[in-house]
Amino acid sequence: MSALFGRRLRRGATTTAVAAAAIAALSASQAPGAIPSGAGGAQAAADANPPAESSATGNSPYYTELPPLTTPDKPGTTVDLPVIGTGPAEAGIPASVLAAYKQAEQALAETKPGCNLPWQLLAAIGKVESGQARGGRVDADGTTLSPILGPVLNGIGFANISDTDDGAYDGDSTHDRAVGPMQFIPSTWATWGQDANGDGRKDPNNIYDAALAAGEYLCHADRDLSLDADLRQAILSYNHSQEYLGTVLTWFEYYNKGTHEVPDGTGVLPAGTGPADPGPSPSPTPTPPPSSKPGPKPPKPSDPGTEPSAPGSGGPGEPSTPGGGGSTPPSTGDPSTPAPKPVVKRIEKTGTGTHTAMAGSEFTERASVRAVDAAGKPVGDVTVRFEIVGDTDARFTSGKSELTRTTGEDGTATAPAVQAGEQTGEFTIRASVDVKNVAGVEYTASVTARQADGLTRTGDKELTAAPGTEFADQVSVKATYQGAVAPGVAATATMITSADGSAPRTDGPYFKDADGNPLRELKDLKTDADGALQLPKIYADDTAGTFLLRIETEGGATLTVELKVTAPPAA
Repeated sequence: MSALFGRRLRRGATTTAVAAAAIAALSASQAPGAIPSGAGGAQAAADANPPAESSATGNSPYYTELPPLTTPDKPGTTVDLPVIGTGPAEAGIPASVLAAYKQAEQALAETKPGCNLPWQLLAAIGKVESGQARGGRVDADGTTLSPILGPVLNGIGFANISDTDDGAYDGDSTHDRAVGPMQFIPSTWATWGQDANGDGRKDPNNIYDAALAAGEYLCHADRDLSLDADLRQAILSYNHSQEYLGTVLTWFEYYNKGTHEVPDGTGVLPAGTGPADPGPSPSPTPTPPPSSKPGPKPPKPSDPGTEPSAPGSGGPGEPSTPGGGGSTPPSTGDPSTPAPKPVVKRIEKTGTGTHTAMAGSEFTERASVRAVDAAGKPVGDVTVRFEIVGDTDARFTSGKSELTRTTGEDGTATAPAVQAGEQTGEFTIRASVDVKNVAGVEYTASVTARQADGLTRTGDKELTAAPGTEFADQVSVKATYQGAVAPGVAATATMITSADGSAPRTDGPYFKDADGNPLRELKDLKTDADGALQLPKIYADDTAGTFLLRIETEGGATLTVELKVTAPPAA
């Protein structure tokens, strides 16, 4: 890598030789760990990988500090039972960051079970790339409190990468910058970005989205990370460097020995002073004014005096320059010349669809608004509050009836989907901003009753009875909607006068009410959880003949069943 690697390897260490010795000592001092030692070693894995310029990070800078040689393997400390405040400080991972890593592991265990991605690998990469999102400085949704940005890639000390996203992700419409806790550059995020927290946005500044994207990236090419060669190739694809491989594997080993959860914002940051570290520190390109191009929430410069420095200057997909690498962490912009923030004058609806859903189902349309200034231009980074108002049991898919979202560079903010409850009727989805004289907007939503579009009888036995007796078999049906079972659907059963009629008969087969009186129409019936409905017993009066029973459901499904009352032959 570069001379900077040795400077920040460990407190007191000064050369890459010390780094190698530390890794060897760590491996020797711990129980059999996660650092593989397959045939050919790291060099064989590196030789099997593409050149540096095609790697995920392009050998870009990262934090090189190693964990302490004493691993957190004391009794009571395990990787499966995190306990707040237990074990060495370096073993603590902020709660939201740890949850994001484990969620990504679970998601990929379902979608790519052959990859065998361990969350500890994401934790190791997150440690060297961003110090676990700057020690877990994230909000309740997992988005960093201020963007983690690498240096401007303008060719001064780093690669020269012209803008690929019109500044939507990194706030720079001239050059690209690595973004977020897993340090993706915009062009790579465009391919691997994920929406892991279900807010309708793929945000590299969100730890849940970034962790899943990193997992997808590591698992691609049908890798099996339980295999030595595939594990090493995956790490080297993130940054094609032997030093990077050793650093990540050492943290991977450390976290496999045990870790614990700490509150967000209290994680231990790697050594270093951020932009003041030795090495190139080009001036960041000023943040461009908002554009109309859709994109995620734009970054904001943070104050180096109050915000911990971020790691690694480059992210997945960033080419390197000769002599690059080392430990120069991302810059967070120049707070001395902030761009004036546009003033919101109004918010307007952007969705045009109908907000209607059947009880128990998810609304397909989402409430979405755009914040604009006096000239009608979009305003980013505006907090929008979405509320479900009215007499309803519908909730956002998170289970909440009120939440906030932030507008992106295009000025839009979109609420999560709404899950309809069992209560039918209309309600309101309201969007508002905490800005004086800016009115909110409302969407009218409605929940309709559960429906069925198909009814079939279960069984085909002929239904017969003698006059004055009861039918031996009960009528059972099954309701479906669009090919799937239809639970909880309201239905009626009526003894009708003719196939073309719907009025109840006054004679012939009948049901009984609670007092035993004849009843030829049943209401308030409902299918069970499997879409099945069994009618009560049916009785025959003294009238012989063929009669019709019609069953109808909410949504228009209809089934007509024949009932025969036959007099016994004469003695």
